[in-house]
Amino acid sequence: MSSIPHASSPWQRWFKLHSHHTTVQRECLAGTTTFLTMVYITVVNPGILSDAGMDFGAVFVATCLAAAIGSILMGLLGNYPIAQAPGMGQNAFFTYTVVLGMGFTWQTALGAVFLSGLIFIALSILPVREWLINSIPTSLKLGIAAGIGLFLGFLGLQNSGVVVANPATLVSLGELAAWGPVICLISFVTMVVLAARGVTGAVIVGITVGTVLGIVSGQAEFQGIVSRPPSLSPVWLQLDLAGAFQLSMLSVVLTFLIVDVFDTAGTMVGVANRAGLIDAQGKLPRLRGALLADSTATASGALLGTSSTTSYIESTAGVEVGGRTGLTAVFCGLLFLGCLFFAPLAQTVPAYATAAALLYIACLMVSSLRDLNWDDVTEATPAVIAALAMPLTFSITEGVAFGFISYALIKLLSGRATECPTAVYLFAVLFMLKYAFLS
Repeated sequence: MSSIPHASSPWQRWFKLHSHHTTVQRECLAGTTTFLTMVYITVVNPGILSDAGMDFGAVFVATCLAAAIGSILMGLLGNYPIAQAPGMGQNAFFTYTVVLGMGFTWQTALGAVFLSGLIFIALSILPVREWLINSIPTSLKLGIAAGIGLFLGFLGLQNSGVVVANPATLVSLGELAAWGPVICLISFVTMVVLAARGVTGAVIVGITVGTVLGIVSGQAEFQGIVSRPPSLSPVWLQLDLAGAFQLSMLSVVLTFLIVDVFDTAGTMVGVANRAGLIDAQGKLPRLRGALLADSTATASGALLGTSSTTSYIESTAGVEVGGRTGLTAVFCGLLFLGCLFFAPLAQTVPAYATAAALLYIACLMVSSLRDLNWDDVTEATPAVIAALAMPLTFSITEGVAFGFISYALIKLLSGRATECPTAVYLFAVLFMLKYAFLS
């Protein structure tokens, strides 16, 4: 039987698999790959939010549900192979800045996330966010894609212990003979070699190899297979919306807004560019539905009891094994629902194995820089600045900000002001005001 669905099948009508040159099987494989590269969030997010006083088990459930809702909505409304889950930068800001730093309760912080989610929805219904993302110059889109690759590469090297913190030089080489770096590098080489040989699912195979090595070496512990999900009640509907309307919470809500808008923008541009989904005019099709899915997921996540939900750059792992439509995201979302019952198995995958996948994806994404117009310094320089800023500031948003600001200033001062879109000027000013007053 053919692996390509019939033209009149529900899969084809909704996701347009034929026009994207993909199949149901390939999309499911891609969804599985994406899930395996980002399933770490089901453990990491509860760990961070528990520092704010939230119940670990309840946040684990909220994280799985938020990821499932966001990913499925992205697939159905936007038809993009982009999965969603609570964002790493947002959860750190939630816990260490808003709660522990500014002294607000986690309930009030959840209220701020929900309020920002409502603003996201309004901006997504209106053409504001769509206008912004489609106004980003092609050179910046290429720089953002490469920067996200560099960011992922640095994250993978850090998570595996290949690079470590150093008080004198910020980072330095770790102990390469340790199990973490060894497992990561073996998994990474496995992925590259299999990909070079044209093996489908090279990333999954590499992750599996890393997991087996982790168990055999004692670096990963087999946690079991099935367990009953913990109770959601300690965080479900616990948000303090009234507290979020305090004047002192204004900067918090604005920060959640800015981070989510530009993390999503950067991620969508990077993944769509890698998947070949950007049209001939350099714009992303079906963008309004995708943005509505993202903003609705943030508001839903706050009700469930977790920090802002955002699009995940790890979705590129699924793209690399052939994911091209929203069916990839839907299948990934279903796996997050399954993760509620198979949490021990998902948690068996060691960080070293997923770090190898991030490093492999980084090598692929940085190649977008080859398409820059290197002969035009006003186009190439802002793109490189954006790319460098992401890993060095450990933030996709800051890289986007540096790119916008440098692009606007360079075009303006070079006497080529009309070449810079109005949206870039507007947000360059907003970013500069943020650094001046909200940093």
